[in-house]
Amino acid sequence: MADRGMDLSALPKEVRDQLAELDLELSEGDITQKGYEKKRAKLLASYIPQLPKADLSLPDVQPSPSHSANPSPSPEAPGPSTSSASRHHRAHRSGGARDERYRSDIHTEAVQAALAKHREEKMALPMPTKRRSYFVQSPIDNCTPPDTSSASEDEGSLRRKAALSAVLAQTLQSPDYWINRSVQSSSTSSSASSTLSHGEPKTQPQPQLQPGASVLADVLAHTRIENSVPPDVTSSTPQERGSRVDLPPAIRGMSRGQSRSSMLDTADGKRKGVPVSSRVSTKIQQLLNTLKRPKRPPLSEFFLDDSEEIVEVPRPDPNTPKPEGRQIIPVKGEPLGVVSNWPPALQAALARWGATQAKSPALTALDITGKPLYTLTYGKLWSRSLKLAYTLLNKLGTKTEPVLQTGDRVALVYPNSDPAMFWVAFYGCLLAEVIPVPIEVPLSRQDAGSQQIGFLLGSCGVSLALTSEVCLKGLPKTPNGEIVQFKGWPRMKWVVTDTKYLTKPSKDWQPHIPTANTDTAYIEYKASKEGTVMGVAVSKIAMLTHCQALTQACNYCEGETLVNVLDCKKDMGMWHGVLTSVMNRIHTITVPYAVMKACPMSWVQRVHIHKARVALVKCRDLHWAMMAHKDQKDINLSSIRMLIVADGANPWSVSSCDAFLNVFQSHGLRPEVICPCATSPEALTVAIRRPGARGAPLPARAILSMGGLSHGVIRVNTEDKNSALTVQDVGHIMPGALMCIVKPDGSPQLCKTDEIGEIVINSRAGGTMYYGLPGVTKNTFEVIPVNQAGAPIGEIPFARTGLLGFVGPGSLVFVVGKIEGLLMVSGRRHNADDLVATALAVEPVKTVYRGRIAVFSVTVFYDERIVIVAEQRPDASEEDSFQWMSRVLQAIDGIHQVGLYCLALVPANTLPKTPLGGIHICETKQSFLDGNLHPCNILMCPHTCVTNMPKPRQKQPGEPSSVTACNLYGTYFFIRFQHQFLSEALQWRAQTDPDHVLYVLLNSKGVPVCTATCAQLHKRAEKITATLLERGGLNTGDNVVLLYPPGIDLIAAFYGCLYAGVIPVTVRPPHPQNLSATLPTVRMIIDVSKAACILTTQPLMRILRSREAAASVNVKTWPTIIDTDDLPRKRPPHLYKPPTAEMLAYLDFSVSTTGMLTGVKMSHAAISTLCRSIKLQCELYSSRQIAICLDPYCGLGFVLWCLSSVYSGHQSILIPPLELETSLPVWLSTLSQYKIRDTFCSYSVMELCTKGLGTQTEVLKARGLNLSCVRSCVVVAEERPRLALSQSFSKLFKDLGLSPRAVSTAFGSRVNLAIGLQGTSGPDPSTVYVDMKSLRHDRVRLVEKGAPQSLPLMESGTILPGVRVIIVNPETRGPLGDSHLGEIWVNSPHSASGYYTIYGEESLQADHFNTKLSFGDPQTLWSRTGYLGFIKRTELLDASGDRHDALFVVGSLDETLELRGLRYHPIDIETSVSRAHRSIAESAVFTWTNLLVVVAELSGSEQEALDLVPLVTNVVLEEHHLIVGVVVIVDPGVIPINSRGEKQRMHLRDSFLADQLDPIYVAYNM
Repeated sequence: MADRGMDLSALPKEVRDQLAELDLELSEGDITQKGYEKKRAKLLASYIPQLPKADLSLPDVQPSPSHSANPSPSPEAPGPSTSSASRHHRAHRSGGARDERYRSDIHTEAVQAALAKHREEKMALPMPTKRRSYFVQSPIDNCTPPDTSSASEDEGSLRRKAALSAVLAQTLQSPDYWINRSVQSSSTSSSASSTLSHGEPKTQPQPQLQPGASVLADVLAHTRIENSVPPDVTSSTPQERGSRVDLPPAIRGMSRGQSRSSMLDTADGKRKGVPVSSRVSTKIQQLLNTLKRPKRPPLSEFFLDDSEEIVEVPRPDPNTPKPEGRQIIPVKGEPLGVVSNWPPALQAALARWGATQAKSPALTALDITGKPLYTLTYGKLWSRSLKLAYTLLNKLGTKTEPVLQTGDRVALVYPNSDPAMFWVAFYGCLLAEVIPVPIEVPLSRQDAGSQQIGFLLGSCGVSLALTSEVCLKGLPKTPNGEIVQFKGWPRMKWVVTDTKYLTKPSKDWQPHIPTANTDTAYIEYKASKEGTVMGVAVSKIAMLTHCQALTQACNYCEGETLVNVLDCKKDMGMWHGVLTSVMNRIHTITVPYAVMKACPMSWVQRVHIHKARVALVKCRDLHWAMMAHKDQKDINLSSIRMLIVADGANPWSVSSCDAFLNVFQSHGLRPEVICPCATSPEALTVAIRRPGARGAPLPARAILSMGGLSHGVIRVNTEDKNSALTVQDVGHIMPGALMCIVKPDGSPQLCKTDEIGEIVINSRAGGTMYYGLPGVTKNTFEVIPVNQAGAPIGEIPFARTGLLGFVGPGSLVFVVGKIEGLLMVSGRRHNADDLVATALAVEPVKTVYRGRIAVFSVTVFYDERIVIVAEQRPDASEEDSFQWMSRVLQAIDGIHQVGLYCLALVPANTLPKTPLGGIHICETKQSFLDGNLHPCNILMCPHTCVTNMPKPRQKQPGEPSSVTACNLYGTYFFIRFQHQFLSEALQWRAQTDPDHVLYVLLNSKGVPVCTATCAQLHKRAEKITATLLERGGLNTGDNVVLLYPPGIDLIAAFYGCLYAGVIPVTVRPPHPQNLSATLPTVRMIIDVSKAACILTTQPLMRILRSREAAASVNVKTWPTIIDTDDLPRKRPPHLYKPPTAEMLAYLDFSVSTTGMLTGVKMSHAAISTLCRSIKLQCELYSSRQIAICLDPYCGLGFVLWCLSSVYSGHQSILIPPLELETSLPVWLSTLSQYKIRDTFCSYSVMELCTKGLGTQTEVLKARGLNLSCVRSCVVVAEERPRLALSQSFSKLFKDLGLSPRAVSTAFGSRVNLAIGLQGTSGPDPSTVYVDMKSLRHDRVRLVEKGAPQSLPLMESGTILPGVRVIIVNPETRGPLGDSHLGEIWVNSPHSASGYYTIYGEESLQADHFNTKLSFGDPQTLWSRTGYLGFIKRTELLDASGDRHDALFVVGSLDETLELRGLRYHPIDIETSVSRAHRSIAESAVFTWTNLLVVVAELSGSEQEALDLVPLVTNVVLEEHHLIVGVVVIVDPGVIPINSRGEKQRMHLRDSFLADQLDPIYVAYNM
């Protein structure tokens, strides 16, 4: 090595600092070995004499043979090991953050083999799509805030400034780059399609995956949507009814996002003949082909049970390994020796040394550079502890009311960097006989886990905290200088314990030091798997016995020196470094975490300088020392007789120990001194390896099969080295202890000798209880193991340690994991740390921070699902991240045989941290479930890991429909019409009652702007007729388009057309601000209806001929346009009377929710009958007033607005819905002002009032608004009644007098405009609860309110007079019984006569309007509504005294989703999705080739977009047993909604597939 001869200390300080930083980067894994050498060479270039080929590699670390071929050797690769097993490992360290998790060494070869296997299988994962603004708009400093925590992440303090500019540059250029790369660097398996280059040479083997080399094989053959249908991944095919006149894509896909569509470069549409519009489809195609692979484990037969939950019960695999050994016998530790001069209590030992060995050093603390700061002698420790004890007992409070009593609990809040203050506080509390509770220093009010620490303090009854002056100054304060109230903490009194604030005890005061008994000595905190922090109470006798057992096991001698790198507030750092050391007058040198970060070699230097006999470390410290050792020439570790590795029980620690020994053996370190141990907060030290005799053979390793471990069985792995786990023993159990291995779940049954179980310990030297939690204590500290017959093996209680392991040969203890890291998936156990290690073996350096990975499981659909969350480096590109994620999936799949449910990457420094800088797993999990994680990349894989799905229902061919008593519902009425034609009715009213006001039109202020009496309406209609005959050049029966805003002009124009003998077609006028989206629909209707003329107003005529209109349509080809604003005073020569009532009266055009434009023909007879039915049902007479707030262009809205008043003579108060946008209360104040009894509105009007006026009810009430007059408020709809909205509306306006029984929903369809309408005399609308699972099988099963999986449905109005309804199987066309869901068919004199189409599809006509039942009553002609529903006979009585038949509409047949052989209604899935997260404003679902696509509108900030993906996937899986294929996050307002407030899902689908939505994020679930 070129710089070996040079003295680094002679270099300038800034160069030395840069070298130290570089070394730390290497040790952190933040830089590759190659990068390290390059940068180091650059730094030293000007100081080294130029030698040829200067080698800057590590002097003593040679890459192991298995890595020699690796092009970029890992910085952590261990050298040649004494054990053959470790040659198959690479030392992988998770950063200094989460101390317990320093595993090194998942097999890198195993990962490479797993990835290679997946490459052979040619798996293609479509890459998620992000809006470009999603990158650019999130400022960098938001993504990577500086790490300010004092005990922050190991790599956090070394943030490179250059990374910021680099990531910005990367961000701005990356989308096109990575999107195209994702297509280019993949190949396709389809022989028919074009193959894209793989990007890797065929001949050269690649031991390590390069970023350019694609693991994601198979971007699939890009199929044109127009020509071929992509493959169907499920067995069932969706049932389709005949298609109607379909809107062209230009009109169907109109969305406000289309102008920005070019921003989203998903897969390059121009390549290989793929039309640009099918980019999204290409991704879905990719996803489909990915999903065509069979799932693992293979799907076996399912249970099918209607009443029970339908999940797969997997058949037991005959090859599952089972334990075969005999039942384990409890293992006894060596007897605890009897020592004559052993002190009666720990305080007595301190008193003895304080008096007899006052000058003897007790503790040496180091400064941040690793140099000794001060030494505390036993004399000083004793005197200061006495002062504190005296102050606590006598100087707080008054003599009569002391603040502290014996046995009170006191919190100790000291940083690791100040061990002396902590020691004094701890021993001061012991002397004062109060109970110390050491906790971490809270850094901010919202510290992760501070609420749980609050729970600990509360359960222990702590109200006083001791701290140092420096620490107190650093705590967060309120503006007036008080310490903030930490989240979840009880009220605390803070006491500073610096010497200057302590009082010297009076001469006659002596502390009371009783002999150790069962009273609690101190409380050590412990976090459970769920995140709860509990206090383990250690009694005085347990504390003393534990010190004695450790002294015996470790052979401690008086006056030895011990170097402690661990946290002295808990666990091994406290037991050895604070308690046992004082018992034996040991000199402890503490090396805090902050010192280790600055100087990783500091602990080794301290051992060398002080010739320490014992060192107490973790794998992290071994690793850091090994990385930094090359600068130290004269290190001698021969003095060490025991190197205690505190996390030696960790399965991945073995190679850290080997690598450390390999480096430092030449520095005097002996192999036999390495002593791994196993500990637990409940049982304290469980086992520790005793130092071996010099030259004695080292204990053997266990090489175990991962597959066996996942089934809880010990199997030695001999064949497949890739799925083996090497573990080292942790020695024998502690002196005086008794150990068993019991099953970790269920009753504590003893395991067999070859079975993995939980270690339980009986010992006097363990914890006694969880303080203040007797219930949890019993299950942990008072366990009596039972044998296979279930009988207890004795009476002595054992304590659960939370460690999973087994007893090997010679009673050696082996630990393979912890209960808290156990993930139970499909009955198999996986260890969180093992999964982290596998993930870190997949090129971790470029993409994620090593120490910042959280693995946990969430319960979704009756099983645990594994989630991995990692912090992404700011400079990682999107493609790198996605490739890394997909490789992690494959590696975990290959090695652990388990599928990941979700893999999320979050921006740097955003995961919640523990006080010591580790990732707070529980808070991370909670953030994930709450949708507060804000990932920047996410990959969901539900298709691969959810294997307990219900069995798809197989429909039998010709499945017989139910032939149970099928009923016809409704009544016939035979009436002689007073007027066969509405035109005659208007003429008659104009003659008999000319001044009766029929219509009043209100503006937004509620002021009448226009009224029409019978005579006025008749005269205006006559003028329009005269103009039509004069200027239109029309023939009888020609179609005339009426293009008017809602008002009386529209009504007059309608009757003018009837008088002229032409057919009116009402059309909604185009929106002046959105002509490009609304004008093509107007043009479409004009073209389809072959209109000969357009009647309109002057402003609209100008719009039709404007330049803006010309941009959307051809304005030169409009039919004749007549404006009716200034009509001449002419009367027509005669008024037309149709020869027969069956003649066509008008055309009703509407766009359905499935995007079909359909026009239906309404005859004169039909409209007269319909008006008659409404008159009877609603009891409408000339003296009545009704208020209408509806769009008047189609359906029942048009009938009520234009026809009903003329027929029945009642007065209609018209409120255009558009006026509500200007003044929300106008509709409700009209009801109150005119004392209206009956009103009609739409759901969009009701929603506007609910959202806009919900908070203003008090103001409205003060204004005198009163709704008690309203008897019926009918919502006009062609959909399932929106029960939640109706109930919200009723509840909100109940205070204004609205009766909860008033709100109801009418139901009409294209074939029959009004089927159900709530009357005045009928019973109240009824609500039933149906079972959703049955509904998916087209069955109706009523359940109680609140039953699981229950769906509330409200009746869709009372069936109108003259309407007969039957429920029919849509496939077989046979009538159905009561318990079946089927299509609603109607027979009624007011049904439409047929579709008006330019194609004249007779078959469609016959199918929908004149169809017959296949059996039962084959003569009657029925109309098919296209809606699914059922009818229930209720207990209520109708007006005639018969039991009332209630019609329940469930949903449109065209919109149902056929998935897995079951029928789903989009609204049910959307209701679940909208509940999943507070930021989901609206959602819509549709399918594409049996993939479920969910579109969610995000009302929050864009950084929440990716939070929605797992939550949406979870809720749909949980509640509907469906796996979401694609989740699309869009802006509010993107989901198209028609004038009736109904979602246009097919428009949305077309826009999505044509790539016109400009989504914020598109996630393709694997």
